[in-house]
Amino acid sequence: MIRTILIDDEPLARDIVKYYLSDHAEIEIVAECGDGFEGLKAITLHKPDLIFLDIQMPKISGFEMLELVEDKPAVIFTTAFDEFAIKAFEVNAVDYLLKPIDKSRFDAAIKKLPNKLNQTENTEAVLDAAALSPAQNNRVVVKKDGVIKIIPVADINYLEADDDYVKLSTVDGSFYKNKTMAYFEQTLDAGQFIRIHRSYIINLAQVTKIELKEKDSYVVLLKSDIWLPVSKTGYVKLKAALGL
Repeated sequence: MIRTILIDDEPLARDIVKYYLSDHAEIEIVAECGDGFEGLKAITLHKPDLIFLDIQMPKISGFEMLELVEDKPAVIFTTAFDEFAIKAFEVNAVDYLLKPIDKSRFDAAIKKLPNKLNQTENTEAVLDAAALSPAQNNRVVVKKDGVIKIIPVADINYLEADDDYVKLSTVDGSFYKNKTMAYFEQTLDAGQFIRIHRSYIINLAQVTKIELKEKDSYVVLLKSDIWLPVSKTGYVKLKAALGL
């Protein structure tokens, strides 16, 4: 028996999936959720094998919710999302169903399930690819002490590498994201965020001063009174970004 959760803010869309699943006795629906917050709680509680996940939902998107799931189940996206994301799904072999969902296409997706259960690597590849879409990079969703927080990128002072995580220093404190510095360097607006060092990316709006510390070694002062080191390469990029 394959245990599944339906996560979609449209009741009619969930009803259609339920109706189509009535022909697949091997799949049991263990929960239905109307947004990403409910979905995250249900996944943590039920630990399903599979989820049907909408992308465009209120509060947090399906992508943002999935990033917060530690043990990711197999995913079939139900979406009316842009062509860019759909290409990402195709390349990384994670299935998707375009709304309005066609019954024959739904059945074809179910037939693929035996080869797709527990393919976490593919799901991560989809999230990384989708993050390149402009619709996905204007905020960062994190979870701290069981609470989900949505951080507008403008509120980030700087980012710091910290083992397998990246620490986001913000106006409301520090938060951790299980991503790489390269990921943020690629996805954040290059006109707003500059990687000044292998361990630091800064928000240009926070820069107040650049000083020579010693020969060919610079530091930058942020509005939060934090001094950060600047590498040679970072100094060149920083000067160019500031028009110096």
